[in-house]
Amino acid sequence: MSSDDDIIAAARDGFLDEARDMLRQFEQALLAMEGDPGDAEATNSAFRAAHTIKGGAGLFGYEAVVAFTHEVESVLECMRSNTLAVSDAGMALLLQGRDQMEALLGEVAQGSHSADVAQASARIGQALRALRGEAGSPAAPAAAEPPTGPWHISLRMGADALRNGLDPLSFIRYLNQIGTLQGVRTVDGAVPSLASLDAEGCCLGFEIRLATARPRQDIEEVFEFLAEDCDLALLAPGDSPEAYEQLLQRRAPEPAAREALLAHWQVLAGPGQRPFIERREAAVAPDRRSNEPERRAGSKDRRGGDDTRFIRVRADKLDRLIDLIGELVIAGSGAQLVAQQEQSPRFAEAALRIHDLVQEARDGALGLRMVPIGETFTRFQRVVRDVSKQLGKDVALQITGGDTELDKGMVETIADPLMHLVRNSLDHGLETPDERAASGKPAQGRLALHAYHESGSVVIEVSDNGRGLNRERILAKARERALVAEDAVLDDEQVWPLIFLPGFSTAEAVTNLSGRGVGMDVVKRNVEALRGQIKVASTAGLGATIQVRLPLTLAIIDGFLTSVGGVSYVLPLELVAECIEVPRACFTPNGSAAVAGHFDLRGEVLPFVDLGRFYQHPAAGSGRRSLVVVRDGGGRVGLVVDRLHGEHQTVIKPLGQVFRQVQGLAGTTILGSGEVALILDVPALLASACARHQAQPA
Repeated sequence: MSSDDDIIAAARDGFLDEARDMLRQFEQALLAMEGDPGDAEATNSAFRAAHTIKGGAGLFGYEAVVAFTHEVESVLECMRSNTLAVSDAGMALLLQGRDQMEALLGEVAQGSHSADVAQASARIGQALRALRGEAGSPAAPAAAEPPTGPWHISLRMGADALRNGLDPLSFIRYLNQIGTLQGVRTVDGAVPSLASLDAEGCCLGFEIRLATARPRQDIEEVFEFLAEDCDLALLAPGDSPEAYEQLLQRRAPEPAAREALLAHWQVLAGPGQRPFIERREAAVAPDRRSNEPERRAGSKDRRGGDDTRFIRVRADKLDRLIDLIGELVIAGSGAQLVAQQEQSPRFAEAALRIHDLVQEARDGALGLRMVPIGETFTRFQRVVRDVSKQLGKDVALQITGGDTELDKGMVETIADPLMHLVRNSLDHGLETPDERAASGKPAQGRLALHAYHESGSVVIEVSDNGRGLNRERILAKARERALVAEDAVLDDEQVWPLIFLPGFSTAEAVTNLSGRGVGMDVVKRNVEALRGQIKVASTAGLGATIQVRLPLTLAIIDGFLTSVGGVSYVLPLELVAECIEVPRACFTPNGSAAVAGHFDLRGEVLPFVDLGRFYQHPAAGSGRRSLVVVRDGGGRVGLVVDRLHGEHQTVIKPLGQVFRQVQGLAGTTILGSGEVALILDVPALLASACARHQAQPA
């Protein structure tokens, strides 16, 4: 059994996870408000996110978070009620408030307190109060507003509420933050005898009177964290006796329970607030079986929504599951191999059935790790906004393909390289409004993030309609650093990759954003570490596009198994287009296959690489060899191999120390026989073969 400290720690972690999600929602809503000050839904979304963070922090007693978030929430309330206009200064201050909320939540996560953070809270809080004061109608805390009448709150806790680490009293106490508690009565009619009592079960209910001028939604949001573990009903000030009668029938269908509940209500009801109690006998209850009024059904419907189908799972548990599936894939391949050797039809049929089930389990497990890249893209909205203002540029961010899914581990790793590419486009690529006007362009520049699937890979493009790369400056810098010979003639495909060399920079001055020659080489290294590739396209005066191509996953892939010189090689199956016999054009005059070259395949000039000669395997015998045609981005290339073995589920394992220096390898895998096979990194292999072919043309 977990200790109380473990339960509280788990609940706190859950709060912090939710708070981080709310911060992202909060930031996106603020940016939407800045782009369209009349967007009421964005304003409401920002307010709800801040209110949810404040409510969760209040439950755990994080007063610093509560106090500061209340200041932010009050400004948003003024904007919601149109007593404060949405302005650039106000949005800048609210974004500072968002960053300060993140800092305060960081203190909660670390269990520490900083004087600098406290001073920042005081400074920004004072600025937020001053902003409200300029509106002429500051948003005072709800408890200070004159109440228009008492609300009646009927709360029944779920049996597992305590087991889930929830404290009902903390929610009730928090009601004082939005109003004044006039009375609370505990309903204990469902508590069993001592002999059958479950110490961890919750059998309590509460009848509450709350004086507040806040709307129904604010009261419901107090109990939002409890949505799965309570039954909540609200009666507004001035509700009819019939509404009370319906609630009474719902809560206490038995006569004895009804009288007990009426006794609680009589205690709660003050002078002049007993219309139902005094008129109950005369009240008409038209339909005892009718549903609750629509305004009270909202909170109950909320509990049965789509959110109930989602659970949080620790990432390490998911990684362990993927590892086990990988071992199952290898074991399944071994079973198929034994079935072939035994030549038993029944064994082969059983092994094939296991193979199919393992493949389904593999696809399902990998699907759990796939997440949309759109969440990463939306993080850049704030970056574009802040950096463009810092540089005095007007930039619109365009995001497409945000629902494209990628392995979660890759999404986390690619975020930093994408951040550098975005900042680089903002600093180097896009011009100021004056410069764009002088070039006949619209004053507002465009930065686009686009993702899509292509040939079993995920392609991410960062493009802008700015000035483009300066080809002559790049060449001059490369010659200055002796990276390129003075008399060398290079085409664009050879010039653009120079920007990825370590320490390479064409910036004329060092700024906070660029100019130190650090970054683009790290971007390339990180992309290649994910078995990806990066390409650049640019047109002077029209802009540049940087394309990052990544595999879908780093764990398990469908492979195509081949062998060369007794060594097994695996190609990603989605890259394989076709397999043909090696054409005569691939052989040298003495009858041996060339290391690399090209030939005509049905009217298409197709480059090829002989893997046997490339990796210096012993010369193949007189047996027939094959050529595997693979897709490389926009083109196709042939790979000459000795034998084809067909499809193979491939569990990707990291390269051992022995193979680290071998070019064109992405990893290793274990075959069903227990042998090791090498997984080819096709883009790296082709780049290395091309470089070797150019260096040794003979």
